[in-house]
Amino acid sequence: MDGAARHRLVKAAAWGAALAPAALLLLDAARHRLGANPIEEVLNRLGFWTLTFLSASLAPTPLHRWLSLNWPLRVRRLLGVTAFAYAALHFSWYLGVDQFFDLKAVGADVVKRPFITVGFAALLVLLPLAVTSTDGWVRRLGFARWKALHRLAYVAALLGVVHFLWRVKADKQKPTVFAVVVVALLLLRLRRPGRRAPPPDHSGRLVDTLPGRK
Repeated sequence: MDGAARHRLVKAAAWGAALAPAALLLLDAARHRLGANPIEEVLNRLGFWTLTFLSASLAPTPLHRWLSLNWPLRVRRLLGVTAFAYAALHFSWYLGVDQFFDLKAVGADVVKRPFITVGFAALLVLLPLAVTSTDGWVRRLGFARWKALHRLAYVAALLGVVHFLWRVKADKQKPTVFAVVVVALLLLRLRRPGRRAPPPDHSGRLVDTLPGRK
Protein backbone atom coordinates (compact mmCIF):
# COMPACT_ATOMS: atom_id res chain seq x y z
CA MET A 1 0.00 0.00 0.00
CA ASP A 2 1.49 3.35 -1.07
CA GLY A 3 1.51 6.54 1.03
CA ALA A 4 -1.57 8.05 -0.62
CA ALA A 5 -3.59 4.89 -0.03
CA ARG A 6 -2.50 4.76 3.62
CA HIS A 7 -3.46 8.40 4.02
CA ARG A 8 -6.95 7.74 2.60
CA LEU A 9 -7.34 4.72 4.86
CA VAL A 10 -6.37 6.70 7.97
CA LYS A 11 -8.77 9.51 7.05
CA ALA A 12 -11.59 7.05 6.38
CA ALA A 13 -11.00 5.35 9.73
CA ALA A 14 -11.00 8.73 11.49
CA TRP A 15 -14.26 9.74 9.84
CA GLY A 16 -15.79 6.43 10.84
CA ALA A 17 -14.69 6.92 14.43
CA ALA A 18 -16.05 10.48 14.42
CA LEU A 19 -19.49 9.50 13.13
CA ALA A 20 -19.93 6.22 15.00
CA PRO A 21 -20.99 7.64 18.41
CA ALA A 22 -23.64 9.88 16.84
CA ALA A 23 -24.92 7.00 14.72
CA LEU A 24 -25.11 4.71 17.76
CA LEU A 25 -26.93 7.41 19.72
CA LEU A 26 -29.52 7.81 16.98
CA LEU A 27 -29.92 4.05 16.72
CA ASP A 28 -30.42 3.68 20.48
CA ALA A 29 -32.94 6.53 20.44
CA ALA A 30 -34.89 4.85 17.62
CA ARG A 31 -34.92 1.58 19.59
CA HIS A 32 -35.84 3.31 22.87
CA ARG A 33 -32.62 2.22 24.53
CA LEU A 34 -31.68 5.45 26.28
CA GLY A 35 -32.84 4.37 29.73
CA ALA A 36 -35.28 5.91 32.16
CA ASN A 37 -33.88 9.43 31.68
CA PRO A 38 -33.06 9.82 27.97
CA ILE A 39 -32.34 13.55 28.24
CA GLU A 40 -29.58 12.97 30.76
CA GLU A 41 -28.31 9.94 28.88
CA VAL A 42 -27.88 11.96 25.69
CA LEU A 43 -26.13 14.75 27.63
CA ASN A 44 -23.79 12.24 29.23
CA ARG A 45 -22.92 10.53 25.97
CA LEU A 46 -22.29 13.76 24.07
CA GLY A 47 -20.11 15.08 26.88
CA PHE A 48 -18.16 11.81 27.05
CA TRP A 49 -17.42 11.83 23.35
CA THR A 50 -16.47 15.49 23.42
CA LEU A 51 -13.73 14.73 25.94
CA THR A 52 -12.75 11.55 24.11
CA PHE A 53 -12.15 13.29 20.79
CA LEU A 54 -10.60 16.34 22.44
CA SER A 55 -8.13 14.11 24.29
CA ALA A 56 -7.43 12.20 21.07
CA SER A 57 -6.71 15.47 19.25
CA LEU A 58 -3.97 16.25 21.79
CA ALA A 59 -2.19 12.92 21.25
CA PRO A 60 -0.68 13.27 17.72
CA THR A 61 2.08 15.74 18.66
CA PRO A 62 3.41 13.69 21.62
CA LEU A 63 3.13 10.50 19.54
CA HIS A 64 5.17 12.13 16.80
CA ARG A 65 7.75 13.58 19.16
CA TRP A 66 8.26 10.54 21.34
CA LEU A 67 7.51 7.63 19.00
CA SER A 68 8.12 9.22 15.56
CA LEU A 69 4.59 8.32 14.45
CA ASN A 70 3.50 10.49 11.56
CA TRP A 71 0.05 9.20 10.66
CA PRO A 72 -1.78 10.66 13.72
CA LEU A 73 -0.81 14.14 12.50
CA ARG A 74 -2.98 13.57 9.43
CA VAL A 75 -6.17 13.34 11.50
CA ARG A 76 -5.39 15.82 14.28
CA ARG A 77 -7.51 18.60 12.80
CA LEU A 78 -10.43 16.26 12.11
CA LEU A 79 -10.36 15.04 15.71
CA GLY A 80 -10.36 18.59 17.04
CA VAL A 81 -13.27 19.70 14.88
CA THR A 82 -15.15 16.55 15.85
CA ALA A 83 -14.61 17.38 19.53
CA PHE A 84 -16.11 20.83 18.97
CA ALA A 85 -19.06 19.33 17.08
CA TYR A 86 -19.90 17.03 19.99
CA ALA A 87 -19.41 19.89 22.47
CA ALA A 88 -21.81 22.05 20.46
CA LEU A 89 -24.34 19.22 20.35
CA HIS A 90 -23.89 18.71 24.11
CA PHE A 91 -24.66 22.36 24.83
CA SER A 92 -27.45 22.53 22.23
CA TRP A 93 -29.17 19.52 23.80
CA TYR A 94 -28.92 21.15 27.22
CA LEU A 95 -30.21 24.46 25.87
CA GLY A 96 -33.00 23.19 23.65
CA VAL A 97 -34.20 19.93 25.19
CA ASP A 98 -33.24 20.15 28.84
CA GLN A 99 -34.01 23.87 29.30
CA PHE A 100 -36.49 24.47 26.43
CA PHE A 101 -34.51 27.53 25.28
CA ASP A 102 -35.09 29.31 28.59
CA LEU A 103 -32.18 31.70 28.21
CA LYS A 104 -32.76 33.26 31.62
CA ALA A 105 -32.51 29.87 33.33
CA VAL A 106 -29.46 28.94 31.27
CA GLY A 107 -27.76 32.22 32.15
CA ALA A 108 -28.50 31.64 35.83
CA ASP A 109 -27.00 28.14 35.57
CA VAL A 110 -23.86 29.47 33.92
CA VAL A 111 -23.41 32.05 36.66
CA LYS A 112 -24.44 30.05 39.71
CA ARG A 113 -23.51 26.43 38.97
CA PRO A 114 -19.71 26.01 38.78
CA PHE A 115 -19.69 22.84 36.69
CA ILE A 116 -21.82 24.55 34.04
CA THR A 117 -19.63 27.66 34.23
CA VAL A 118 -16.45 25.73 33.41
CA GLY A 119 -18.24 23.64 30.78
CA PHE A 120 -19.49 26.77 29.03
CA ALA A 121 -15.99 28.26 29.27
CA ALA A 122 -14.58 25.15 27.60
CA LEU A 123 -17.07 25.55 24.74
CA LEU A 124 -16.10 29.21 24.31
CA VAL A 125 -12.43 28.25 24.18
CA LEU A 126 -13.11 25.61 21.52
CA LEU A 127 -15.17 27.96 19.35
CA PRO A 128 -12.29 30.06 17.91
CA LEU A 129 -10.22 26.91 17.46
CA ALA A 130 -12.96 25.37 15.31
CA VAL A 131 -13.47 28.58 13.34
CA THR A 132 -9.74 28.92 12.59
CA SER A 133 -9.15 25.26 11.78
CA THR A 134 -8.89 25.84 8.01
CA ASP A 135 -5.78 26.42 5.91
CA GLY A 136 -7.11 29.88 5.05
CA TRP A 137 -6.98 30.91 8.70
CA VAL A 138 -3.45 29.54 9.02
CA ARG A 139 -2.42 31.88 6.21
CA ARG A 140 -4.32 34.84 7.69
CA LEU A 141 -2.90 34.46 11.20
CA GLY A 142 0.53 33.18 10.26
CA PHE A 143 1.57 29.73 11.42
CA ALA A 144 3.25 30.89 14.65
CA ARG A 145 0.17 32.79 15.89
CA TRP A 146 -2.16 30.06 14.67
CA LYS A 147 -0.16 27.43 16.52
CA ALA A 148 -0.13 29.53 19.72
CA LEU A 149 -3.90 29.98 19.49
CA HIS A 150 -4.50 26.27 19.05
CA ARG A 151 -2.52 25.42 22.16
CA LEU A 152 -5.68 26.58 23.95
CA ALA A 153 -7.00 23.09 23.19
CA TYR A 154 -5.19 22.01 26.36
CA VAL A 155 -7.06 24.67 28.32
CA ALA A 156 -10.35 23.46 26.87
CA ALA A 157 -9.50 19.87 27.75
CA LEU A 158 -8.63 20.74 31.34
CA LEU A 159 -11.84 22.76 31.69
CA GLY A 160 -13.77 19.84 30.23
CA VAL A 161 -12.25 17.46 32.77
CA VAL A 162 -13.17 19.80 35.63
CA HIS A 163 -16.69 20.09 34.23
CA PHE A 164 -16.98 16.30 34.18
CA LEU A 165 -15.52 15.88 37.69
CA TRP A 166 -17.84 18.48 39.21
CA ARG A 167 -20.88 17.18 37.37
CA VAL A 168 -20.52 13.57 38.54
CA LYS A 169 -21.87 13.07 42.03
CA ALA A 170 -20.80 9.51 42.82
CA ASP A 171 -18.73 7.46 40.39
CA LYS A 172 -15.74 9.60 39.40
CA GLN A 173 -13.82 6.84 37.64
CA LYS A 174 -14.36 8.09 34.08
CA PRO A 175 -13.55 11.77 34.75
CA THR A 176 -10.47 10.66 36.71
CA VAL A 177 -9.27 8.63 33.72
CA PHE A 178 -9.74 11.66 31.47
CA ALA A 179 -7.83 13.81 33.97
CA VAL A 180 -4.88 11.40 33.98
CA VAL A 181 -4.85 11.18 30.18
CA VAL A 182 -5.04 14.94 29.59
CA VAL A 183 -2.39 15.76 32.20
CA ALA A 184 -0.09 13.04 30.83
CA LEU A 185 -0.47 14.38 27.28
CA LEU A 186 0.21 17.90 28.49
CA LEU A 187 3.38 16.81 30.30
CA LEU A 188 4.57 14.91 27.23
CA ARG A 189 3.85 17.99 25.13
CA LEU A 190 5.85 20.25 27.44
CA ARG A 191 8.79 17.90 27.85
CA ARG A 192 10.92 17.30 24.80
CA PRO A 193 12.68 14.00 24.04
CA GLY A 194 16.45 13.98 23.76
CA ARG A 195 16.29 13.71 19.98
CA ARG A 196 13.46 15.67 18.41
CA ALA A 197 11.58 14.48 15.38
CA PRO A 198 11.17 17.04 12.56
CA PRO A 199 8.28 19.38 13.45
CA PRO A 200 5.05 19.11 11.45
CA ASP A 201 3.71 22.00 9.46
CA HIS A 202 0.06 23.04 9.75
CA SER A 203 -1.11 20.46 7.24
CA GLY A 204 0.45 17.58 9.16
CA ARG A 205 3.36 17.14 6.69
CA LEU A 206 6.84 16.90 8.11
CA VAL A 207 9.07 19.91 7.72
CA ASP A 208 12.60 19.24 6.52
CA THR A 209 14.88 20.83 9.11
CA LEU A 210 18.24 19.88 7.59
CA PRO A 211 20.74 22.77 7.42
CA GLY A 212 20.48 24.73 4.23
CA ARG A 213 16.90 23.70 3.54
CA LYS A 214 14.04 26.23 3.65
